[in-house]
Amino acid sequence: MITPSEIKQKAENKYIAYLQSIVEGISFNPIIVAGNKRPDDNTVKFEAELTELINHSKEKKGFGYSIEYSTVKTKLHGVQDLPSSIVFQSESDYLRFIGKEKATAKFKEDIARIIESFPELNDWIYKYPRKVIENDWDSLLMVCAYFKRTPQPNLYIRELPIKVHTKFIENNKGIIKELLDILIADYVDQDEKHFESRFHLKYDEPIVRFRILDNSISHLSFSDVEDISIPISQFKQLAIPVQKVYVVENKINMLSFPMVEKSIVIWGHGFGVETICDVEWLKDKDIFYWGDLDAQGFQILSLLRSHFGQVKSFLMDRPTFDEFFEGDKGTPANIEKGLCLTPEENEMFLYLKENNFRLEQEKIPYEYTLAMIPNARRDSGEK
Repeated sequence: MITPSEIKQKAENKYIAYLQSIVEGISFNPIIVAGNKRPDDNTVKFEAELTELINHSKEKKGFGYSIEYSTVKTKLHGVQDLPSSIVFQSESDYLRFIGKEKATAKFKEDIARIIESFPELNDWIYKYPRKVIENDWDSLLMVCAYFKRTPQPNLYIRELPIKVHTKFIENNKGIIKELLDILIADYVDQDEKHFESRFHLKYDEPIVRFRILDNSISHLSFSDVEDISIPISQFKQLAIPVQKVYVVENKINMLSFPMVEKSIVIWGHGFGVETICDVEWLKDKDIFYWGDLDAQGFQILSLLRSHFGQVKSFLMDRPTFDEFFEGDKGTPANIEKGLCLTPEENEMFLYLKENNFRLEQEKIPYEYTLAMIPNARRDSGEK
């Protein structure tokens, strides 16, 4: 026989649908829980279960569920009036039984405020009533109202003139994103997953570090500064008169990279190379990538080439590996296929992956590097 605790669980399972009926403006309909669970064969236990069920009903407690019976002839207990349905006849009976009176009253107040301010959120409320209950709508409505007025703030979160704590926005980016995607859809950068970028906010951007490899360019364009670190948004705006762009995985190799006319070298910082993958002005440059000779090095090469099809690898070939490999092991890689590699690169990738071999960039002598880069020369220090 169904127990009061089982009734409560089943009643709670219907709560979201009940909240959705409120959003739709539907008057309360009695909530029914099936009560025709097979009674226990033991007569004493059967009578105890029935007594417990009745003692927790509205008949005894003054609120909660009512029991509807059906007359059934049982093999062991003879003719019995057994519970067939458990019914919550009124809204107050239902809510008091599951302990949701205050939460529901607050829900009704909140959806009235939300829809009054932003009727376009009605469908979202219907779909996610639990999120309405779980969140602070005094603060959320202030945030939404600000972005509705100023959909492209171009400010840091800390600078936003909203009377909520900075940490509130930081800690509630998930639901704020859902709301703003609806409220200011025409201003959202849909391709951006990063919250600040998506909603035109300033943030602590990734830094791109690079070196100018041509003294004449560093002199004319950067006041003789050749080692430069700038936010990615500023890097995207550069107009440097270079033809070649070298990307290296290792910072020291970036710092010691030989001078090459009309060229720069960028520190890729491993998979951090993704930071530069949407830089438009790189699309018409000759790009060369030098990573560690291990499976991850070729994965990074593939990532870069998936954005810039012209990327060529260098110092990542079998002769270089055979010349300087010292038996080091790398990090196991699970990826099997689908990389943007040439047949020769893919063969090298599989060899390194299957054997878990690794040759780090810094173990390749500088003189060898210098000889393998066309038109490379040492930096004389002269400007």
